[in-house]
Amino acid sequence: MSAQEAAIPNNSSRVKKFVREVKAELKKVSWPNRQELVSYTGIVFVATILVAFMISGVDWFFSNLLHLIINK
Repeated sequence: MSAQEAAIPNNSSRVKKFVREVKAELKKVSWPNRQELVSYTGIVFVATILVAFMISGVDWFFSNLLHLIINK
């Protein structure tokens, strides 16, 4: 094995290093508690419903507009 080949880590050592770094980063994460998680989930659910209604309203408007234009 040449010196250049020895300097290049093999795939298994890269994977091990990656996993170690991921674990270290996950320890730094500020995880939400149960109350925060439930609150955030509710906010996302309500926001999703509102956006769905807005998109369906815009879709309905343009659908009717296109229908009026075609039928003239």
